[in-house]
Amino acid sequence: MTTLIPRNGAGDANRDNNNVVDLFSKKTLSTLKNERIIRLSPEHDGMCMLYSNSTCEPEKLYAMKILCWGLRDNGEVVGMVPWLNQVMPCEELNHQQHGQYEGYYDMATECIFSQAPAHKVLELETAADYFEFEQAGNTDIIQEIPDTIGTHAMLNAEDSDSIVLTEILSWRLLNNGTIEGMIINEDLVSTTPVLPGDPCLYPTSDNPHFRYYFQHHIANQIKAEDPDALAAISLLFEEYEG
Repeated sequence: MTTLIPRNGAGDANRDNNNVVDLFSKKTLSTLKNERIIRLSPEHDGMCMLYSNSTCEPEKLYAMKILCWGLRDNGEVVGMVPWLNQVMPCEELNHQQHGQYEGYYDMATECIFSQAPAHKVLELETAADYFEFEQAGNTDIIQEIPDTIGTHAMLNAEDSDSIVLTEILSWRLLNNGTIEGMIINEDLVSTTPVLPGDPCLYPTSDNPHFRYYFQHHIANQIKAEDPDALAAISLLFEEYEG
């Protein structure tokens, strides 16, 4: 949804885009286009995002595994993580109470850094040049990558107060920059194992019961009915859906 901001005089298409603001992000359309993700590279070496949480221990930093690195239309490369109900650039995580981005972390070398690794930048730029082609529409699939960090989707069980946790098998990047988590429709499985691109997969956004993404260690705590994890989930539902 967008809102037009009045301006004086006539201008070109770029100026028009600079004066149209998205109601949700508060950014102009030209800015959103430049920040659109156009290529993904899975993170295979266990690099993490560091973030702080003022509601827990303000002095402590937490680590979350990076799902992939994304190349923006403006050439910037950013780490990407599943957060709440979307996949977002690490650097845009700026909620003091629920998560504030503090940097990237290489567990193998124990180095903290703020820019994407050079080898990922080179990989993404080379791949984007090689696979460059015109897309017919915003929802055309640009790329599909496997989930490598054990992400789960939380669904509300139909006609029940319980929840369902199901594994994310892959992630699809659409031409408009949207990244969709793909889950299995068990009724459509014809061959196993189910691989990325299988016809039985569908995006979480198509499931009206989808609520949040969780990495595997949190999902396992929920499956084990850990009291602290269940209390945190209950609070999450109250804050974001209350």
